[in-house]
Amino acid sequence: MTAQDDISARYHYQVIARALAEIDAAQAEGEALSLDALAERLSMSPAHFQRLFSAWVGVSPKRYQQYLTLDFVRDLLSRRLPLEEVADRAGLSGTGRLHDLVLRWEAMTPGAFARGGEGVTIRWGRFDSPFGPAIAMGTDQGLCGMAFAAEMGEREAFDDLARRWPEARFTEDPEPIRPWVEAAFARRGEARLTLIGAPFQIKVWEALLAIPTGHVTTYSDIAEAIGNPRAVRAVGTAIGRNPISFLIPCHRALRKSGGLGGYHWGLGVKRAILGWEAARADAEAQPER
Repeated sequence: MTAQDDISARYHYQVIARALAEIDAAQAEGEALSLDALAERLSMSPAHFQRLFSAWVGVSPKRYQQYLTLDFVRDLLSRRLPLEEVADRAGLSGTGRLHDLVLRWEAMTPGAFARGGEGVTIRWGRFDSPFGPAIAMGTDQGLCGMAFAAEMGEREAFDDLARRWPEARFTEDPEPIRPWVEAAFARRGEARLTLIGAPFQIKVWEALLAIPTGHVTTYSDIAEAIGNPRAVRAVGTAIGRNPISFLIPCHRALRKSGGLGGYHWGLGVKRAILGWEAARADAEAQPER
């Protein structure tokens, strides 16, 4: 991203976050907001608001609002794909994702994980994303952490990631990992990942990588996919411990009831990501005129 892109991404997400809050507040009172009313609440002209929405998600505000409703996840769940049908796809390295992003990863050995990252140098930096400020971390092999800081703050987001590998050496050096971060948010190019976790966690994260963009699954589906159908609670814990948000798409795991479930970096961020992905996927399938 250029400096101007960073500013735009930050501003666009601020608008989306404010829109989410306004829509939720209106829905709590049984009110549906028109485009004009929503733009007025955001102190913008309808035309300006429409331009920002379209730039952020690729569809008009009118069409996008369906993805901001409290029950849009139920529609996503109704068309979810069984993980056993996608787990062996090349989707694990790119297919089923928007544009041309290719993911490649390797897992750190269990011994290295058990040593808390001892002997590992982790570079980190601050980046702007479509979902607010982000903290990214990486080794020479790839990204090992990505946190969204819009709700918890940058300091807490950094500390949250760093506590996972207490013996690692952390150095603020964003440039070596910048190409992977930019590929992630542009959805083009190649992003490399280093999965640093316990063996069970890594199995769960690999199952998450099989979920195509614009689709979701449930915790119980993931437990089935990894061959441990009774481990739903343990699966939920592993999903919550996923350190590489967005790229390992824990935001695509929902409750069977249609509830969002938890999200380590804030439910507002999770809703925004799901809406962004669903809208962009639908826009690509049925472009607006």
